[in-house]
Amino acid sequence: QVQLVESGGGLVQPGGSLRLSCAASGFTFSNVAMTWYRQAPGKERELVASIDSAGTSTGYRDSVKGRFTISRDNAKNTVYLQMNSLKPEDTAVYYCYAKVLSAHYWGQGTQVTVSS
Repeated sequence: QVQLVESGGGLVQPGGSLRLSCAASGFTFSNVAMTWYRQAPGKERELVASIDSAGTSTGYRDSVKGRFTISRDNAKNTVYLQMNSLKPEDTAVYYCYAKVLSAHYWGQGTQVTVSS
């Protein structure tokens, strides 16, 4: 079955960095675009960054452009989110998402807290 397992979250001071990972299994990873979403308390889930199946095309929400980088390693079935210059407003649960054969899959999420 499809599984998405996020890791790498934690508590970081403003201006700091974190690298999130999402390990995928149960499908042909190299055929599927991957997306990171986040959800802050009391807010709707929002798209953060996406990457195509080959890793050649990426997209970001405006508020993270220039600070976050999405990448993938198809040999390791893993997608990453490098987050630099973190701000308190980046605090949220970050989720990995994949659409596989018209079905939607989410990871369990990893908490990112940016606070001094």
